[in-house]
Amino acid sequence: MDWWVWAALGLLLAIGEVLTPGGFFVVFFGLAALVVALLAFVGLADALWFQIFLFSIFSVVSLLLFRNPLLRWMARHTRPTAEVDTLVGEIAVASSAMPSGGVGQAQLRGSTWSARNASRAAIPAGGRCRVTRVEGLAIWVEPE
Repeated sequence: MDWWVWAALGLLLAIGEVLTPGGFFVVFFGLAALVVALLAFVGLADALWFQIFLFSIFSVVSLLLFRNPLLRWMARHTRPTAEVDTLVGEIAVASSAMPSGGVGQAQLRGSTWSARNASRAAIPAGGRCRVTRVEGLAIWVEPE
């Protein structure tokens, strides 16, 4: 296969990594294709079977060697986003009645949230309640 086909494939895969959310998988296949393109260009990988073999080896090895260190580095150098835990202490309005320990919905900052009553007292529909914790997409509330 011509070297430029491998180069085009490598660039497409690298661009695909940038355009899609994910955990850094496709970029390693793109880099392997670019390495095979370079080797084919200088004449070290002429046979198609050898190019495919090299592509497979470079892809798997680079994925195994560099993905985890890259993910750890990204985690250290990424700015933290605003935590939803900052909702703790906010006042919500119950959209539905919630018995003690029960589940319902509450309005908070213009959005409807799944809510769990964390107190022993019931919260009536329309009642004000304070957020005590956030778990995923659910808030835990107590009557105000």
